[in-house]
Amino acid sequence: MRQPVSSEQKPIVVVGSINVDFVATAPRIPVAGETITGENFQLHFGGKGANQAVAVARLGHPVQMIGMVGSDSFGAQVRAGLQQAGVGVDAVHTVEDSSGIAAITVSNAGENTIVVVPGANAHVTPEYLDRHRDVIRGAGMVLAQLEVPMATIEHLAELCRQYEVPLILDPAPAVPLSPEILSRIGWFTPNETEAEFFAGQIDPVLSGALPERVARAFVDAGVGAVALKRGPQGVLLLVDGSSKMIPAPQVDAVDTTAAGDAFNGAFATGLMLGMNPYEAGRFACGAAAISVTRRGAQPSMPARAEVDDLLREMNMQS
Repeated sequence: MRQPVSSEQKPIVVVGSINVDFVATAPRIPVAGETITGENFQLHFGGKGANQAVAVARLGHPVQMIGMVGSDSFGAQVRAGLQQAGVGVDAVHTVEDSSGIAAITVSNAGENTIVVVPGANAHVTPEYLDRHRDVIRGAGMVLAQLEVPMATIEHLAELCRQYEVPLILDPAPAVPLSPEILSRIGWFTPNETEAEFFAGQIDPVLSGALPERVARAFVDAGVGAVALKRGPQGVLLLVDGSSKMIPAPQVDAVDTTAAGDAFNGAFATGLMLGMNPYEAGRFACGAAAISVTRRGAQPSMPARAEVDDLLREMNMQS
């Protein structure tokens, strides 16, 4: 499939959510109706869109964010945090609403549960995208997720088609997608839970099917290529009719929050740097592996040198 050219000049543009993460760590995830005593509390900047933008910035590639923050005390802090991380924020505006928030519980085993309240993210509308068409037109690649209104994602997919800009869609949280959106996605990057959801949307008989069969069903439904994220196992890539499993480096996870965002930011960065999809997949698995060894979302995103060092070390051990 077509890869971007002149990657040194064109930024990655991220359209998506900007949140404040309220993170409580506890011995385990509580069950329904249970109250347990936590061990630690931290406040971090998050949101899948903002996380992916920071991931790209930390890896050293130009990145622009299109999103909204609230008029509350968190809005200016979150925007400043993005800017300090190296993310372009000219298309990040303030709206009269609360900022988006995520309430996150992390267990000592590194598992997490997340409740997201959209707040300002709900104001990232198709009309708002139209105000920033030039940013999208000038992108080398666009990253998007599903924490902004579906009408906005539909319009973004059409703009990317119109401007011939590759679109990577991280379909989280999982909600039904129209055939029109699927047909305009360059790379579809679900995790295993999301893949199960979308496979069932395409054909209920796919429930429980092998990952490669599921990935091929997505391509048959219109997406250009698939990166099916399989957690500590790595990623299954299906591109140009060929599939390959890229293993992930084995690390001791302490917090899996935003690991998928680290992967997506790094995968897009790798492609923009001229890596082939398999090289980009390996690079992205390395970034995600580093991220799970640190607590928090944006604070866990690695620098380019860290990813290179990890992959070099893995080569030396193999």
